[in-house]
Amino acid sequence: MVVKSFFILIALFVLSFRARAQDACPKDFSQISASCIAATKIKYTDKPVALAASLDGNIYLYKTPDGSVGKLRVISTLVTPLECTLFLEAVTFSDDRAFIPNSSITIGVEKNHWLRNRIFLDRDGLSALELTKTNKACALSLTKGAEMGFLRKVQVKAKEENLLLFTAPLILIFIAIFLIVRVFMDEQDKFKTQEALEEAENNTKGKNQNAFIRITKPFYKRYFVPLVQGTKNKQGLRTKYRQKLANAGLSKEMTSEEFAALKIFMILGGPFAFLAVRWVMSETWPLTITPVMAVVGYFYPNVWLSGLIKKRSTEVLRAMPFIVDMLALSVEAGLDFMAAIQRVIEKAPPSPLVEEFETLIKETKIGSSRAEGLRQLSWRVNIIEINSFCATLIAADSVGASIGPILKQLSNELRIKRSSRAEQQGATAATKILIPMIFFILPAVLVAIFAPMVLKMMSGKL
Repeated sequence: MVVKSFFILIALFVLSFRARAQDACPKDFSQISASCIAATKIKYTDKPVALAASLDGNIYLYKTPDGSVGKLRVISTLVTPLECTLFLEAVTFSDDRAFIPNSSITIGVEKNHWLRNRIFLDRDGLSALELTKTNKACALSLTKGAEMGFLRKVQVKAKEENLLLFTAPLILIFIAIFLIVRVFMDEQDKFKTQEALEEAENNTKGKNQNAFIRITKPFYKRYFVPLVQGTKNKQGLRTKYRQKLANAGLSKEMTSEEFAALKIFMILGGPFAFLAVRWVMSETWPLTITPVMAVVGYFYPNVWLSGLIKKRSTEVLRAMPFIVDMLALSVEAGLDFMAAIQRVIEKAPPSPLVEEFETLIKETKIGSSRAEGLRQLSWRVNIIEINSFCATLIAADSVGASIGPILKQLSNELRIKRSSRAEQQGATAATKILIPMIFFILPAVLVAIFAPMVLKMMSGKL
């Protein structure tokens, strides 16, 4: 586990380096090269830039029509009612040679008309930087075919843009260092023994363990479960999540404390996953989303658990009529109820309900009564049909009634409810299909019908 934490730290350092490298060009204007200009992702445009004092210190990158790139820094601007002046520093990179244009450009009023002025950005005079006067103000623009993009404002803009860029990786690095120190402070023998036992248990289970748990468990199990176990609200956590984990079929895979530890871990895991995907895909997603991903990460385990509960309930309802039929036939054949359940376990296809019956058999073998086992089954599944099934069997067992006819009646009711549920889903399906039909299929049909008519009318006019 120490090695895993060490690799986490290395990954975070790489992520920090990648985040710092997102701004491919250095802050110093003199160190900006043609290669970093080609690698920097900024938005180029051919729109003019209004001349104002706020431009002082701005750095721009530009592209010429012949494919050359260059850099431009605004040193200062002078705007008066009769004159506009721009002092700049520019370099154009072309064929591995640097061309340095003039360092100033001025326009003024002559005979009640504003003049135009330009400086060429390459040796061949194919592109130029123009200063013109519009109705509102003097404007800086490039000749046709050239584009210019804003890179940063020296000393001020760069710091503002990179504040969050540098802060998030540093926080993650600090957390990784804290976790590594915590590893050496914990009892190593205890964890090694526990991991060996869990590994042996997982080998007996095969590949049935949930993938999300299998990926995240090495992290939250070791670093965050001790923190949760040290809180005063342990009993509240058990009450809050114990039944939900049982409803999802995860009682054997994680405890309530482990689920709470998973939620805390995902506060860090959400932003880390976001930054990792952003780095791998070389995207320019705003880093302001990082805190939002921490909130999403905290609530994601609840959404994941609700999805598992819903999926498992659907599988139980799908398997229930067949299993109840098998129980009824086995009881009528002379087997008692527990022997009938054992026969169902042997013959029925694998399903969550069969797994619950296996748990019921184990509980009765270690001393639980049949009624108590059925109550625990109802608690673990927690759906209306199972609750009714268990309550009916408990009531029949308490008065000594024959359960064969009861099981047959329950089977018929379940099949009727399943048919009714299928009809409801079919009725709602028409409504769900209506929306894509309106926005996608109907326009295509209208185009197919009226397009030939429109084309025929247009050809007739021609």
